[in-house]
Amino acid sequence: MKRILLFLILVQITNVLAGEKANSALDLSPAKWIWYPSGRTLQNTFVLFRKEIYLDKEVTQAKGWILADSRYQLYVNGKRIQWGPAPSDPRWQEADPLDLTPYLQKGKNVIACQVCFFGTGDGTHPMGKPGFIFNLDVDGTPILSDSSWKCYLPKSWQPGKYKRWFLRALQEEFDARKFPYGWDDTSFQPNKEWIQANIVSNNGADPAVCNWSSEYIWEIFGNREISEIRPRSIPLMHETNTPVWKLTESMWINWKRPAEDYFDMLVPDAFEVDSQPVATPRPDNTYLISPQANKAAALTFEFKEQGVGWPYFTIDAPEGTIIELLVHEAHKPGGPAIINSHFNAWTRFICKEGINRFETFDFESFRWLQLHIRNFNRPVKISSVGMRRRIYPWKNEPHIILSDDTLQHIMNATVNTLNNCAQETLVDGMARERQQYSGDGSHQMHTVFQAFGETELPRRFINTFSQGSSIDGYFMDSWPAWDRLARTVERQMQLTGWGPILDHSIGFCFDSYHYYMYTADKEGLREVYPRLIKFFNYMVTLTDPDEHLIPSENLGMCSVYIDHEAYKQTRHKQLALNLYAAAMCRYALSPLCEAFGDEENASRIKEYGIKTEEACVNKFWDKEKKIFINNLPWIEEEKEIRYCDRSLATAILYNQCPGNNKEQSLKMLVECPEELGFSYPCNAVWRLWALSKEGRIDVVLDDLRTRWARMSSVWENNVLQEFWTARPDESSQWSHCAVGPLMMLYQGIAGITPLTPGSKKCRIYPQPGDLTHTQFNIQTNQGTINFESKGLKGKREIILQLPPDTEFELWLDKREKVKYPPCGETLEGLIKYRINGGQTIRLKLKHT
Repeated sequence: MKRILLFLILVQITNVLAGEKANSALDLSPAKWIWYPSGRTLQNTFVLFRKEIYLDKEVTQAKGWILADSRYQLYVNGKRIQWGPAPSDPRWQEADPLDLTPYLQKGKNVIACQVCFFGTGDGTHPMGKPGFIFNLDVDGTPILSDSSWKCYLPKSWQPGKYKRWFLRALQEEFDARKFPYGWDDTSFQPNKEWIQANIVSNNGADPAVCNWSSEYIWEIFGNREISEIRPRSIPLMHETNTPVWKLTESMWINWKRPAEDYFDMLVPDAFEVDSQPVATPRPDNTYLISPQANKAAALTFEFKEQGVGWPYFTIDAPEGTIIELLVHEAHKPGGPAIINSHFNAWTRFICKEGINRFETFDFESFRWLQLHIRNFNRPVKISSVGMRRRIYPWKNEPHIILSDDTLQHIMNATVNTLNNCAQETLVDGMARERQQYSGDGSHQMHTVFQAFGETELPRRFINTFSQGSSIDGYFMDSWPAWDRLARTVERQMQLTGWGPILDHSIGFCFDSYHYYMYTADKEGLREVYPRLIKFFNYMVTLTDPDEHLIPSENLGMCSVYIDHEAYKQTRHKQLALNLYAAAMCRYALSPLCEAFGDEENASRIKEYGIKTEEACVNKFWDKEKKIFINNLPWIEEEKEIRYCDRSLATAILYNQCPGNNKEQSLKMLVECPEELGFSYPCNAVWRLWALSKEGRIDVVLDDLRTRWARMSSVWENNVLQEFWTARPDESSQWSHCAVGPLMMLYQGIAGITPLTPGSKKCRIYPQPGDLTHTQFNIQTNQGTINFESKGLKGKREIILQLPPDTEFELWLDKREKVKYPPCGETLEGLIKYRINGGQTIRLKLKHT
């Protein structure tokens, strides 16, 4: 049975189109892959690697590469240097660059690396094999990983520790009494337990999955013909220390049974609470706690906003004191005493005598941090509680000033949301899956481009997500991650309704097209493009030959998602799915084919899109009501009419309503009656896009001020939550990837989108609505557009600073009088004006 399941997984991740090696392949030879000498490696095993080097002069340059499976923490002479690598497909791992020039000194130096092999699935790690490789050039002298390195198996982390939950590999438990403190510094003297590292591969061009080390859980073997190491394609993350804001509450916990039972098994009724405060802040921001019988102390701290990083603290305590560090996105003071309701988000630390500084090995997403302290027989002192926050090193910071305080707050929260979810990959929620999705998750790409001017992160997203192309042709909708590998096994055995999401594969074709339009980078799509064609061919096989529509049910391996909340039945999703597919074929994939000179595929894909759109009209368009109805074929059976915002928005955006009869669709999106299925926040942007296209920015702004502003997370955590309602002390995601407000700032209020690849030509369709003042910048591949609006409709001034070597189409109400030459008219009756870049223009407008 095990080998059958293994075969199913390997079938899904093998990609026959990946045989062509990339030009950027990295060969770290003569460095060798090394590991602790062993016949097997248990999950969540830590290994320490140590190399002493002697330098006879000051260092002028020390640069190189480092890579480990699964994660590493690098130290030089006792100083923490960096953490990595970024999540990747095991066949195409990315090595992190090194610059140790500032850290090496004349004389003795120690390079030390702490490596954790997950050995089990994680939201950031599909699978792999244990190994560590290091290649550094110090002024012409190579420092290479080989058998001269010493390694140590620290019992401070017990190998084989169970995983935290389905998509988190590491449930960390660290015992400071068993840790070789000072091992990373020059004064340390290794004992006989430090042994010679074992070489597990001589080939420094292959990723870890190809090495010889034993991977006993899956028995996987990498294919050297397609696999390679590549250089890290994004910068290293920026880290800053962020102290807690305040101690919010504290209390005593009286355990009725062993605390380990509760944390291992979530045993109910395991403790009683004594709400008497445990500690108060001292003048030096420390907290002194005196023991009270055998009770445990719980101290709950909060930060000013939610962030992603490594929680840490310092404690002066007796040997054997145990601390469970728990983190949560949202907690209500006076609520649950132990905040262990968020996917087992705890780490256990056991103290040595005296001062202990603890920091989790893996990062977390949280605003609340709790220390649950037990087993101490003298006063303990807590200090320096905080987070080592990690944020992507953005090239530009958004500059946003709005006259409306509510909208300003929402935009700030959206920016912070991006700081949390757009890091090394574009994930949904860092506190739960930490997985990279297309579809609703990839809307982030628009704001990463327009808010930050970032191109490397979207390029990495496009390439790494595409690597999840299956043999059949569909994409793993969350990749590189464990989720869909596990679901494919479960799907084969009829144990889940979730399979790789088909509409996310459709969305990824849009993502690739948007990437090209923002950057004009065809090279970045070189490996991606054939996988898109492969997906299209797969999609054709799913199409019903009689209806020329893709079913939304019974697709075999794949499933259809579209949205969480907008549909009562899965068959109601068929309309949205096929309008989406038709639009993708006509307006994304076919144009990409043309960009690659692939006219044959461009033609047949466009034709497929046209036929699919016609089929949607035939089955779902009500000629009397002049609107698409989700359940038109089944109304008599279901005794009700169902619409959805997604279908109506798609039809408006891509002109899919027959005869351009879109009035009823627009009316439905404006009024949102009960029979309209309404999407959850990530997908609600489709409606906002359609409304802004039709000039209804008034409805958009009202929606932001009411529906979006009612999110608890905006005001409490300075982020956007997953669903319209989120509750504290539950598994709700308070920092998710909904970025609709920021997209509406750039693509609605400013109305800026690229019209030609690389943003050489852009549209500007300004709609400031009832905002008396707006000032913000929009990043493009050609430079920054500065947008400012003053006054209200009737007496409005809009100031645009436009980058050079660009061209713009300004879309305005036909009643406006401007000095620029007209160049056409839109379907909505707006006049287009041609404007050259490299200038500042001032528009005096009455009807905008």
